[in-house]
Amino acid sequence: MAVLDHTTGSAPRPSLLNDPVFRGILYQVLVAAAVIAFFGWIILNTAQNLAAQNKTTGFDFLFRTAGFDISFTLFPWSRSSFYWQAFLAGLLNTLLVAVIGIFFATILGFTLGIARLSSNWLIARVATVYIETIRNIPLLLQLFFWYFAVLKAMPAVRQSFELPLDIFINQRGLMVPRPMPDHEFIWVVVAIVVSIILAIGIGIWATRERTATGRYPRYVINASKVADAAVSLLIGLLAFTLLGHIVTAIGANPALVWIGAVVVAALSLTRFAPIGRAILGFVFTWVILSTLLSAMFSTWSTLAIGIGSVIAGAVVAWIVQERAADRPPSEARFPTALLILIVIGIPAFIYWSTGAELAFEVPVLERFNFKGGFQLPPEFVALVFGLSIYTAAFIAENVRGGIRAVSKGQTEAAQSLGLKEGDRLRLVIVPQAMRVIVPPLTSQYLNLTKNSSLGAAIGYPELVNVFTGTTLNQTGKAIEVIAMTMAVYLTFSLLTSAFMNWYNSRVALVER
Repeated sequence: MAVLDHTTGSAPRPSLLNDPVFRGILYQVLVAAAVIAFFGWIILNTAQNLAAQNKTTGFDFLFRTAGFDISFTLFPWSRSSFYWQAFLAGLLNTLLVAVIGIFFATILGFTLGIARLSSNWLIARVATVYIETIRNIPLLLQLFFWYFAVLKAMPAVRQSFELPLDIFINQRGLMVPRPMPDHEFIWVVVAIVVSIILAIGIGIWATRERTATGRYPRYVINASKVADAAVSLLIGLLAFTLLGHIVTAIGANPALVWIGAVVVAALSLTRFAPIGRAILGFVFTWVILSTLLSAMFSTWSTLAIGIGSVIAGAVVAWIVQERAADRPPSEARFPTALLILIVIGIPAFIYWSTGAELAFEVPVLERFNFKGGFQLPPEFVALVFGLSIYTAAFIAENVRGGIRAVSKGQTEAAQSLGLKEGDRLRLVIVPQAMRVIVPPLTSQYLNLTKNSSLGAAIGYPELVNVFTGTTLNQTGKAIEVIAMTMAVYLTFSLLTSAFMNWYNSRVALVER
């Protein structure tokens, strides 16, 4: 019961220190003042120490001539370039490795995470051995292995391994064709962006229609059947064209290539579509395996490589046919082929109608080195390969844990609806598991980006190597260089976290 003040007739006011709101504000002000004072002391102390050593601070060194070479850059570089260009070169090289590594690590990690839960004993055990082996070997040691034991052990330039699509690999790295678009090709790039947005919009709209009505719109279903045949025709042309490089009878007669592609496209419109997919699986396996074995084991007999490739192709064809036979009818499938045709067809039409050209400069072996094309140095290849494989093992565990977190009743409910295993994962399990997968997945993306700094150990010119290493040693601007490098990694981390948090909010469960 409040005690009244008899002189005023009102209750006495409590002390400000007993007011929780005032105390909260006071504590925050005191902490902020302490933090500001701490950093102010550090800055003042640093300035005094630099003055005692007759050293100056500032970022004017960025506009001085660097005077050193960088082995790999995404823009023209020379010794006369400035230090800010060296910073930009290291920044772009780091960003390139991070983006490519995240892309491949995500695909491989999700594949391995799902494979570890497979009902197939062999697939599950292979995935388990991979994950447990890679996770428990230090990343730096793996980078040394891929760089020194694999890439540096490749043959010399004149004995380069020749891969499909005019790609060569040797001690000096990976030689790939260089794209050389003309000025009209910009419209094709615009068409690609527009077609991707259009395909995503159609996919979302079709999915919402199916959710509301229980089936996809009729014109989407009919268009998907035509798209199935068109995509099968394109893939068939590619498959039999590649086969022509091995079977000379097919390569010498282009009509056979078209006949094979048309047969596969026609089968896609009938109930014998699994046979068409099996044929494509057989052809691709035969071509890829025989090409790789011939390049890697040149001493092997051509007949032995051919027989082994044919047997492997037959096994793949049988697996593809078995899995394709279990696919639901076209009316119940997501219109993937239609979206693929939109993404490919619209840019192809713009390419043909505008007269744009996209030529490729193929690397050609000369006396001492390759001329033309684009060379990916072994340091870059080893770093991307090592980061992708290492991070994929951790992503696989995140995926496995996310799938395990989904209630078993969800799987049983999907089975009761007659959904196949692939549809259960794609439509029911994985969407619910993403809310568990995304938070640790963000950490793995950040780790991959920061681990790219280990490229300095194998000579890759990323940000730490170029800027914190060479630039710091030449200029002596330790504070400025370290501050800029820390700001770059902090920015990368914040942007990645912001994007993943946005995506996490999209896949989170919403209470009704």
